[in-house]
Amino acid sequence: MALKSPARYVDSLRDGRVTYWDGERIDDITTHPRFATPIANTAADYDYDDPERGPILSYETADGGRAHRIFQIPRSQEDLAARVRLMHDISIGTAVSGVFMALMSAKDAVAEVSPRYADNIERMYRHCRDEDLRGAEVITDPKGDRKRRAHEQDDPDLYVRIVDRSKEGIVVRGAKLHISAASLIHELVVMPTKGMRQDEADYAVSFSVPVNAPGVKIINRSFAPPGDLNAFDYPISGRRNCPEGFVIFDDVFVPWDRVFLAGETQLASRLAQSVGLWERTGGVVEAVNQSRLFVGLAQLVSEMQGKEGDAVVQASIAELIAYAEMLRMSLDYACKNFERTPSGMVHPNILAINTAKYYYASNFHQMVRNLHDLGGGLVLTLPSEADLRSNETGPYMRKYLHTKAGVDVETRMRVYNLIRDMTADSLGGWNFVVALQAGGGLTAQRLMMNRTYDMATARSTALAAAGVD
Repeated sequence: MALKSPARYVDSLRDGRVTYWDGERIDDITTHPRFATPIANTAADYDYDDPERGPILSYETADGGRAHRIFQIPRSQEDLAARVRLMHDISIGTAVSGVFMALMSAKDAVAEVSPRYADNIERMYRHCRDEDLRGAEVITDPKGDRKRRAHEQDDPDLYVRIVDRSKEGIVVRGAKLHISAASLIHELVVMPTKGMRQDEADYAVSFSVPVNAPGVKIINRSFAPPGDLNAFDYPISGRRNCPEGFVIFDDVFVPWDRVFLAGETQLASRLAQSVGLWERTGGVVEAVNQSRLFVGLAQLVSEMQGKEGDAVVQASIAELIAYAEMLRMSLDYACKNFERTPSGMVHPNILAINTAKYYYASNFHQMVRNLHDLGGGLVLTLPSEADLRSNETGPYMRKYLHTKAGVDVETRMRVYNLIRDMTADSLGGWNFVVALQAGGGLTAQRLMMNRTYDMATARSTALAAAGVD
């Protein structure tokens, strides 16, 4: 096993990968200003010598080595708790490697159909774990006309598909959208976006290829505007931004030992669902962090305006507290009432995670509205740090942003900037969409809740209550 250092991680990105941003081909992302912050954040997750974060970031493997905890397969409630703790603390560039948990949780089902593919999953997991590599969750296809199946589209490449097979491997063509951190990692782990029918066998495909594989191209976009973003005006997006990748597979060759699915349609939905579980778990972890921040910000702006005792204000804050606590308790319940795969892997309760993700997404906009209502128009119109520091405008800022004794104007500005950055600026718009769409939209959670709820018991209970024997 070879744990990387931050410097070795950065150096590993100089591998000839083909990436674009705003139409520009970037030959070395490690020197480009657009990538400076996301690379630095991901590199920090390789700092195993950090006295505080080091024990959180790594674990001891069964054979006595050390690996990043993102690869630790939970075998107990304690392992699951350690994973949730990790997810509170890492960058998106590391978190996306949770795709290996999805693969490993589906391995038993894959083995029933193809022991060779199950062996490939195990081998790729160990390769990335032992070489300290990161992999991206590559899931969502363009999909074209949603009324038509994959093979019925005007362009057959609107879902990733197999275009050739040989004794050496397969050749794939297509694109995947919304791939977080695609340019920052080492392996693109492609999974089916949904279940496939027998006449869509070429679209039932899963595999892993290096980011620099011939034919792979990544077009990047981020919520962070170009240029340096200071931490005063952009407290989150200035230091936590990450590119989203539009990933092209332009006739990419995949050796058979990297293939996890190649036409076995009965496995497509199983693999897709396994990704959804771990991605939604990550979403709920982030929701717990975010909702707690909302409560704190709501209380702070209310106190700064002298309105903390107002009954209407207290009612809004109570709604935010209920939201935050429901999410926290849901995550806690999902982990304590874990489920186990046949091979002994522990994962969060599927029904609980899907219910929590649904609750988070369906109520997110209302919670932001409460925060905006308490904050007022200053959330959008507050001048910048440069105005505060200016000899000419600074005195006016301090004069007219004063509310009462004990409220520091600079602190007040920082609180408002955090609200704007999280909820009303570029990152805010990103958060609005991600709350709904990450891990699948509301429909995906509804489907999983319907599939996993104990409906037989619910029906029999209702019949008994109605007096039916």
